[in-house]
Amino acid sequence: MTKLVNKTNEIFKNLYGEEPSMIVLSPGRINIIGEHIDYNNGFVLPAAIDKYICIAISKNEESEKSHFFAIDMDDHYTLDHLQPLRPSGDISWTNYLLGVINQMQERGKKVGSVKLAFSSTIPIGAGLSSSAALECGFAFALDQLFDFNFSKKEIALISQKAEHMFAGVNCGIMDQFSSVFGKKDKVFKLDCDTLEYEYYNADLGENTLVLFDSCVKHSLLASGYNDVRKDVEKGLELIKSNFTEVKNWRNVTIEMANQIRNQLGSSIYEKCIFVIEEIQRVGLAAEALTTGEYEVLGKLLSQTHYGLSKQYGVSCEELDFLVNETLKLDGVLGARMMGGGFGGCSINLIRKDQAEKVAEIIAKVYLKKFNINLKIYPVKISEGTLKYEINVNI
Repeated sequence: MTKLVNKTNEIFKNLYGEEPSMIVLSPGRINIIGEHIDYNNGFVLPAAIDKYICIAISKNEESEKSHFFAIDMDDHYTLDHLQPLRPSGDISWTNYLLGVINQMQERGKKVGSVKLAFSSTIPIGAGLSSSAALECGFAFALDQLFDFNFSKKEIALISQKAEHMFAGVNCGIMDQFSSVFGKKDKVFKLDCDTLEYEYYNADLGENTLVLFDSCVKHSLLASGYNDVRKDVEKGLELIKSNFTEVKNWRNVTIEMANQIRNQLGSSIYEKCIFVIEEIQRVGLAAEALTTGEYEVLGKLLSQTHYGLSKQYGVSCEELDFLVNETLKLDGVLGARMMGGGFGGCSINLIRKDQAEKVAEIIAKVYLKKFNINLKIYPVKISEGTLKYEINVNI
């Protein structure tokens, strides 16, 4: 972490000729279970992890322009605050920042010009929510810099809306909420309807979580994600029209979906079944963490992967291979794809004494099958978005 901070700080100084007035760290996240449920009024069980975006920032008192520099991409962007604010064409890192400014303006705040540089240890495209980390880190930095006094919840909602309006991804709230509300050594169960949450100790006993990065990201992510969401929204509307007592997905039962299976059609029906079952799995996983039933937790993870792959249709050949091969090995309690889908990481619950051996075997078979070098990320559960201090404990 110190290396990331020092790198970002030095490049900011070289670029702008001054020390930044503030450094912010904003984490990526894992989700233990509850995938694609945040936008379906369900529950999720995420945590912030020890991979961060580091933002160095100061006010720009010299002009009405903001200067942004993405260190890892060696890419500059200048925003003229005197011109109308609009997305920058491509879905790119600039739109996450511009969307945050837009949402603060929508809330009546005057966002002044800034100088900014950022770098990251969150792998791009791995399903660890680097975009949410950037949005939340920037929103937090602006809030601190201009004394806006937004709450943590408002920062998460501003960041989510920024992704909707400027990046074109109609995401749920989980990623942004996780980045802001994460706590060291804690997962939390988030009610995505009321935004109430409860922390749980992230003690996995003799087990650990390891991410296997497929190093693929199929182009279906933005369009595929939005298409899937439209399908489940249509499914819920059909269910509501037949069962007036249904308010949201939590009121839906498998029996209801079965009764109108022909109306739903096979594809939407399967997606509906996944949502119903996944909402139930989140509660069971939280119980398993509380009682230390890690084998139960592992089985739930594996059930989720089956649902995401066969029912929801957001996996891909590479992720299915990783999960299937991992589950064959000794010491593996469970495995599933994680994130929006169509690429990215699998999350694997493995006994600590077997984790290194499992990773070596999977890396070999994956290379042989796809000629891709697997990336392996052991993760620790860490603190959410914060202002960096020398003695900060993350």
